[in-house]
Amino acid sequence: MPVPPRLRRLLAAALPAVLAVFITACSTNYPNSVFTRFTDFNRDIGHLFDILIWLGTIVFVFVEGILLYTIWRFRRRSENDRPEHVHGNTTLEILWTAIPALILAFIAVPTVRTIFKTQAKASADALQVEVIGHQWWWEFRYPQYNVITANELYLPVGRKVNFTLKSQDVIHSFWIPQLGGKRDVITNHPNYLWFTPDSVGETAWNGMCVEFCGASHANMRFKTFTVTSADFESWAAHQTTAAAFGAVAAATVSTSAPSGAPLGPPANPQGGSPTRPESAPSAPNVSPTPAPAPAHDMSTMTAGAAVQQAGFVAFPREKIPSYVMPSTPIPPGMTFNESLTGDPEKGRAFLTSFGGGCAGCHTISGNPSMVGVTGPNLTHVGSRRTIAAGIYPNDTKHLRLWIKNARWMKPGVLMPTLGAFQRDPVTGQTVPQTGLTDQQIADIVAYLQALK
Repeated sequence: MPVPPRLRRLLAAALPAVLAVFITACSTNYPNSVFTRFTDFNRDIGHLFDILIWLGTIVFVFVEGILLYTIWRFRRRSENDRPEHVHGNTTLEILWTAIPALILAFIAVPTVRTIFKTQAKASADALQVEVIGHQWWWEFRYPQYNVITANELYLPVGRKVNFTLKSQDVIHSFWIPQLGGKRDVITNHPNYLWFTPDSVGETAWNGMCVEFCGASHANMRFKTFTVTSADFESWAAHQTTAAAFGAVAAATVSTSAPSGAPLGPPANPQGGSPTRPESAPSAPNVSPTPAPAPAHDMSTMTAGAAVQQAGFVAFPREKIPSYVMPSTPIPPGMTFNESLTGDPEKGRAFLTSFGGGCAGCHTISGNPSMVGVTGPNLTHVGSRRTIAAGIYPNDTKHLRLWIKNARWMKPGVLMPTLGAFQRDPVTGQTVPQTGLTDQQIADIVAYLQALK
């Protein structure tokens, strides 16, 4: 029997979708799956899901079976068939009321039990973490340790963690898929979430905002690191110290752009914006007077030596899974004179004496001029693995471009455009000559990378 044209078209349209489903099902890599058993939270939710999926499957098969039987048994067999008129069936009506009620009871009891368990208060011995959502980054505070950090969350394996969730602006939503969540983050109304990462090893996890919160909602991410209790205590103790301005080699990156290359995206997309070679005089906002003595003497340190810290201070980069490290492409038009060498002492002196536009927003413990609270705390930014709320790796190349034109790197970010002759994509204005040169940015980056 020939297949009707309409049916052929439907089959042709459905085939790609079916193939896509089968191909997807063949993958075994689900880095952000919620079907894990790494925490008590996910185990409880997973157990409830199993109950619901099995009961739902049984009900579906039962109902569809009755439906198919009815269609076949009472089908019209000839033109003379007429349906039998039935006034009512009390037994049938009682059954189709009682059976769904019984099914709902089987669903309601474990559901309510799980809700009460996951919404209950955490025990008093839990690690307290205050989570504050900003547009578009995450602030983490550990009140028991007097630690404030940003975009990177450290959790000890086997210890219950209680999150107090707050928002600085709009509604966000806190979620670490493989560990537990999600829970909304609301202004002037703290929410709570707790779980125990008791079935995990020392590894890294993706976290994200899952409530639309503005232009860069998709770029509001963070990284979570589960570490041993000893390593967590060491990390927390280190975070309470002032920034460790140690000996970090002046960063030099392989040259991919000649001196005088364009400084980022053009000031005018249609062209016509001036560019300035790196040999131009220093911007007039830099004083020629000697900078004050550094807070940490580097004169006796060997250039290129690693900063020596006691114990665990940051999660090892080599242990971070590839799917956790960001791979966001750099926006087109962003360039930097990579032949430049940054001087960390000059960067420190510049920020200490003049702020460089950073002092009003960021804090660096141990640097008296850096006391801002609007942006992320930068005290130990050199030991972090990512920047820009987890969308770029924390390396020389990306940090330089970020300082130069953050708004080009991440749409809608509050951090202003700082690079000289850079076009601000929000205001549409061009930063004048008084903005930061590539050399000044290289110095600042060298200083920030030294803050271990």
